Amino acid sequence: MVKEIGRKLIAQNKKARHDYSIEDVIECGLVLTGTEVKSLRLGRASLIDGFAMINKGELWLSGVHIPEYTEGTWTNHTPRRERKLLVNRNELNKLASKLKEGGVTLVPLALYFKDGKAKIEMAVARGKKSHDKRAALMERQAGREVEREISQRQSGKSAKRESAKSWE
Repeated sequence: MVKEIGRKLIAQNKKARHDYSIEDVIECGLVLTGTEVKSLRLGRASLIDGFAMINKGELWLSGVHIPEYTEGTWTNHTPRRERKLLVNRNELNKLASKLKEGGVTLVPLALYFKDGKAKIEMAVARGKKSHDKRAALMERQAGREVEREISQRQSGKSAKRESAKSWE
């Protein structure tokens, strides 16, 4: 019987969405040791330098930092070790064909517990150029300004009323 139900977020890689254009997202299981799971339950992990690669027909996660468990003894894990990812064979074959294209990488987006099991959300991503990042930032900012203007007009605060107040 499952003790936990739902999704509990541990770590998120917001910078990946900024630096890469996401093409496809998959959910993978993780092979972890006991102290790694305990450290994750405390909400401690960093996905900043993480990436995945296919090695000998298996998917491996590198660069993810899960700090040592403070209550652990000699059985503690190394923080930046390579961890095996659990995916379906068909998904692995699809990923391998996408990675062979070139210019594409696998980056982690989120690490979470789903129904008590540790899962990681991996994305097939293509790197953005700096001008693409600026364009996306300007587009987001313009969208915010439009939303702000719409909400002000719906609440009854129009430009005429605000200018009339300045005359008083």
